[in-house]
Amino acid sequence: MWPNISAAPFLLTGFPGLEAVHHWISIPFFAVYVSVLLGNGTLLYLVKNDHSLHEPMYYFLAMLAGTDLMATLTTMPTVMGILWVNHRKISHGACFLQAYFIHSLSSVESGILLAMAYDRFIAICKPLQYTSILTNTRVVKLGMGAFMRGFITIMPVILRLFSFSYCHSHVLSHAFCLHQEVMKLACADITFNRLYPVILICLTILDSLFILVSYILIFKTVTEIASSEERAKALSTCISHIGCVLIFYVTMISLSFIHRFGKNVPHVVHIIMSYVYFLFPPLMNPIIYSIKTKQIQYGIIR
Repeated sequence: MWPNISAAPFLLTGFPGLEAVHHWISIPFFAVYVSVLLGNGTLLYLVKNDHSLHEPMYYFLAMLAGTDLMATLTTMPTVMGILWVNHRKISHGACFLQAYFIHSLSSVESGILLAMAYDRFIAICKPLQYTSILTNTRVVKLGMGAFMRGFITIMPVILRLFSFSYCHSHVLSHAFCLHQEVMKLACADITFNRLYPVILICLTILDSLFILVSYILIFKTVTEIASSEERAKALSTCISHIGCVLIFYVTMISLSFIHRFGKNVPHVVHIIMSYVYFLFPPLMNPIIYSIKTKQIQYGIIR
């Protein structure tokens, strides 16, 4: 009905078919939203103000918490706007910007998890060289590398989205903008944009392979330690990070498989898995580190 359909705003649906219970659905979403803000905000506060946490491992943890906070703040305002007040319209520019941050921050988190695996590898396999290898300057460079890679790799596909004409229905069956969903509304079949997500997935798979190799080397080193107490101490420093890595990659791989092979799966399952992927890791990461890391527990108590 718009004079120029490409100029029409996109319409977000939230949970299609469940509009009547959106207010009830908003309760667990709001609880998760507040928990993510409090948990990750607390980690950032502790790392900044507790001098006992001024170490490479906790600097990387602060980067992870900051990334999770940004990802949640990117998605949840539109989600809550739909669930609370049925605010569905989102302009092209706002939609593309949201898609850019969603996918960029996902890539950033993958890079930071890789840097954290490298940190644990050096701490366990080369403990005497730890402080000389992971200096503050190198930590900053690794963090900047993860952020730059994440924000640059997704840029080409978002810039291409700006130039498209959209002649299909402008309704997006999510409560936030994903570039894959926006791409489906384009007038033409764009090969580049169908190929580009595969490139991003390959980069993430490479990250996971490097992480896997790091932990194989760590376990090999730990098994060579004679004292059982020292072995347990060495492994305990990795448990938290392994848990966060598993949560991130298991949810990501599950979402990818459902998106690629779940053509006959109800659409609501696709939507729920997308919410799990974007909300579960930011919720669980602070909980895991608070439970398994004594320095963070002491910081919270203080």
